[in-house]
Amino acid sequence: MNRIEQTIKQCVAKSNSRYDLWLRFIQLAEVKNMAEVGVYRGDFASWLLREGDSIAKYYMIDPWRHLDDWNKPANKQNDTFERFLLETKEKTSFAADKRTILRGKTTEVIENISDGELDFAYIDGDHTLKGITIDLISLFSKIRVGGWIGGDDFSRTVWQHSPNYEPTLVFPFAVYFAEALGANIYALPYSQFLLEKNEVKSFSFVDLTGNYTDVGLKSQFNPAKVIKLKAIETFSTVTELMKGKRSIS
Repeated sequence: MNRIEQTIKQCVAKSNSRYDLWLRFIQLAEVKNMAEVGVYRGDFASWLLREGDSIAKYYMIDPWRHLDDWNKPANKQNDTFERFLLETKEKTSFAADKRTILRGKTTEVIENISDGELDFAYIDGDHTLKGITIDLISLFSKIRVGGWIGGDDFSRTVWQHSPNYEPTLVFPFAVYFAEALGANIYALPYSQFLLEKNEVKSFSFVDLTGNYTDVGLKSQFNPAKVIKLKAIETFSTVTELMKGKRSIS
């Protein structure tokens, strides 16, 4: 077991939440320059900036606007996103000298970060196949050799938000991406992943949860399974509507 894997396992063993896990990792890895994609309301950024003593520069990347081609529950209207941006600024105002707010999609603002500048980047933005593809490819060159990319919603099921929404494909795409680039990737608790940009290209997928045994998609896109999920969702919706009508009566 190498030093990095020992560090990761130590973080996993002692953490009690997603926030705690990443704070422990950032502290042990002595992360100085980092970026977060998908800041939303600023809670994660505020936590890390307040508790992460090693952090010197924190890039905050988010469109903070409605996206017509993003079919996910977090896609709000523009006025809501304006409030979220204001909320984020207020929550992180204590670290104004460390934060750099980049308002825009990853493709629109990524060139504000120099190649190899980042020790760590955290992805919690568009979890569709399109989104995770763009974010990983855009960020990889910005990470120094020996640095890391972490992320949220490493969901074992692509139907994280039901068949009414675009599938969540952080997993298994991040694993495919790591193999293509010759990087190590770790499956962590709380539906998280960590990818290491190796000096010597060598792929490995280390599952520290025991839950990610199948990196294929055939079973998840089985038509019978999709129909069943849709039927369950429809039944639940009808049931809630009937309850509402009875309540009114």
